[in-house]
Amino acid sequence: MNVLAAALSPVHQQYLLQARQMQALSFAVHIPLVCFGIAFPVMVLFAEWMGMRTGDPVYRTVARRWSRIVLALFAVGVITGTILSFEMAGLWPNFTATFGSVFGLGFAIEGFSFFLEAIFVGIYAYGWDRLSPRLHFLSGIPIVITGFTGSLNVIAVNAWMNHPGGFALAGGKVVHVRPWAALFGNSMLWSELVHMYIAGYMVTGFCMAGVYAVSWLRGRWTRYERVAMTIPLTIGCLAAPVQALVGDWIARVIAVQQPIKLAAIEGLTRTTRGASEHVLGWYTNGQIKFGIGIPHLLSLLAFHRWDAKVIGLDSVPAADRPPINVTRLSFQTMVGIGTLLALLGVIYLFVRLRHRSLPTWRWFYWALVVSGPAATVALIAGWVTAEVGRQPWVVYRVMTTAQAVTGAGGIPVGYAALVVTYIGVAGALVWILRRLSRAPLDVPGADAPPDSELQPA
Repeated sequence: MNVLAAALSPVHQQYLLQARQMQALSFAVHIPLVCFGIAFPVMVLFAEWMGMRTGDPVYRTVARRWSRIVLALFAVGVITGTILSFEMAGLWPNFTATFGSVFGLGFAIEGFSFFLEAIFVGIYAYGWDRLSPRLHFLSGIPIVITGFTGSLNVIAVNAWMNHPGGFALAGGKVVHVRPWAALFGNSMLWSELVHMYIAGYMVTGFCMAGVYAVSWLRGRWTRYERVAMTIPLTIGCLAAPVQALVGDWIARVIAVQQPIKLAAIEGLTRTTRGASEHVLGWYTNGQIKFGIGIPHLLSLLAFHRWDAKVIGLDSVPAADRPPINVTRLSFQTMVGIGTLLALLGVIYLFVRLRHRSLPTWRWFYWALVVSGPAATVALIAGWVTAEVGRQPWVVYRVMTTAQAVTGAGGIPVGYAALVVTYIGVAGALVWILRRLSRAPLDVPGADAPPDSELQPA
């Protein structure tokens, strides 16, 4: 949908940059929580299922303790998600007023999923001693489903913003709305969805594994720590190499649907056949400085053809180009960290399959400690690439961010209040998680040394 919303007069808002920063801050806080909402319930249920299948009480202990973390993270997600909802309406009223009939269905389904998830999170977290093992396990399945459906609809709205359709504009007003076609018939939805879901398993898997890697490094290595680390570590290490393949898929989709974003990612000024890929470097004066150029590689990656034509930044006016270096550096940060995590995953899987045991190298566990924060940085960098790379459009080639922003004042005050709120929420979450981590294990044998595992050096 390439119809320009010329009839929509822009709002003269002196705090446009601050409004964008507020929204970016809220997304950066909320999106890692979304990852845990997507992937962590699956890990918890897997641990509980293993306990039911093997009769080993350690698995049940792991699942029970993790369910408390699910509850705490869900509560924090409620806070950050509510703030995001108010920001969508308060900071970008022209966007919601103009296109609410298009994407409103997605947020309605997301809200319904949220309420169902809240009900079953409560039942699951407090039902350990009140429900039979089978019924308790079944009560966790809706958490997995609603975590999927809720995030699916939000991602569908974002995919629509990147490739709008399912409506027409007449006199600046949206007409002929087809919400299902707009949200679920979008050609960018499935690549973006898969990319985000695999990222969710990577972030959750490496963050959780890193916690227990600290225990290994400190010399505390019991059956509980081994089980609690092996589940998320295996899942994260399986996801990381697959993400490289999905990244190739989504890059090719962007090359077709958002060629200017690809040009910004690569710093490609002129439309070129057989375009080169530049690793690292800084974009200035229409070229990449201090980068490592690889001839023809961009054309090969984007279109799988050696001499394919790649659209350059010069195909649009300067005002329609995104911030080049922000887009480019965030993309390279995501790819660089993702590559290292994939390599770490391959090493772990090789050792696991070859020797039927966990690695015993100290450097490996230090790498795991770093991998969780690194995966979170890569996640946020990927969203920076997606959102900043779409600028100056809030709805690609239809409405600019300047047209969508509120004309109200007071944004700097709201910005400061938002920062204070998130600091308070982060402090409370850290306090809760520390309290949960110090709770005594409630099963005999969980603190015994693991069988057939080498102890820390």
